[in-house]
Amino acid sequence: MLETSFGLSFFMKPPKKETNIRYIYLRVTVDGVRKETSNI
Repeated sequence: MLETSFGLSFFMKPPKKETNIRYIYLRVTVDGVRKETSNI
């Protein structure tokens, strides 16, 4: 039987410089392999 795993996570990271902007990241995990992307 073939099994696969899939997960989605959204999280916010603070910027490196002092500002009110927060970056939204998306992490996709498929069979233990993670990839991240952001809105910028």
